[in-house]
Amino acid sequence: MARRISLKTAVNEAIDQAMQLDPTVIMLGEDIVGGAGAPGEMDAWGGVLGVTKGLYAKHGDRLLDTPLSESAYVGAAIGAACCGMRPIAELMFIDFMGVCFDQIFNQAAKFRYMFGGKAETPVVIRCMVGAGFRAAAQHSQMLTPLFTHIPGLKVVCPSTPYDTKGLLMQSIRDNDPVIFCEHKNLYALEGDVPEAPYAIPFGEANVVREGRDVTIVTYGLMVHRSLEAAATLAKEGIDVEIVDLRTLSPLDIDTVLESVTRTGRLVCVDEASPRCNIATDIAAQVAMHAFKALKAQIEQVAPPHTPVPFSPTLEDLYIPSAAQIAQAVRRTTGGK
Repeated sequence: MARRISLKTAVNEAIDQAMQLDPTVIMLGEDIVGGAGAPGEMDAWGGVLGVTKGLYAKHGDRLLDTPLSESAYVGAAIGAACCGMRPIAELMFIDFMGVCFDQIFNQAAKFRYMFGGKAETPVVIRCMVGAGFRAAAQHSQMLTPLFTHIPGLKVVCPSTPYDTKGLLMQSIRDNDPVIFCEHKNLYALEGDVPEAPYAIPFGEANVVREGRDVTIVTYGLMVHRSLEAAATLAKEGIDVEIVDLRTLSPLDIDTVLESVTRTGRLVCVDEASPRCNIATDIAAQVAMHAFKALKAQIEQVAPPHTPVPFSPTLEDLYIPSAAQIAQAVRRTTGGK
């Protein structure tokens, strides 16, 4: 039975149900318990935005508040994964990856390869991504391309509560390290989500809107900006198809190529900086494998190649808007 819940609640529910189903699932992070165990336990905050609120009361010491040392607890989670546990490590903000990146890309990502396929590292590293939260340059980045570049890591960035619960359940069950990216500006988004546990397979993009004139390929918050643009363009007679990648590694390039082959036009939208981001990767692969199907040049919509501004006015200008996406679509169609 489905009911409407927020994306933040979907994250909490997925972790809760995974812990109920599997005693080897544990969670480590800074302030994820947030004062639980002291008087007023039920008021424990549960992380910087309250995502894990209430889980300590249900699962006790399987949730571990850690010191302010990402290198320590992410390393501990990776070690625990090598020893039969299924840890979830909360990196809080993806921007903090610099503190523990060696443990992730030089250790966890390479264990299976280095040990001839015999080693498994079932660790999930959850992190908040994206701008628009007035959190300044060190807490607002979309660093998904950096993790996608690393062989051995799986990278997930859902756009809806339904996808969030299903993909997080799949991430916890997966036997490889997964970087699970939660856009902080989508936490309040509500949608229909089944109460029972379910999993969504990796590497399967979702066509969230069908259309015949142009394909938009994107993920995360930009899915919703693209849907807004598509609604505007429909009034102008431009029919847009939108492909939500959902997982960036593995990447469902087949669905992208099928869509572009039908529409003949491509707009890649990414909140990550424009150099070497997911949009450039998609554009390159389409140019290599479906060039003859293209009726117009490929367009990219991305923020400027600058740090995320703290000024609210500048931050709003920094994030790709529905208007910018619509204008890119118009360029590919010649204003049809």
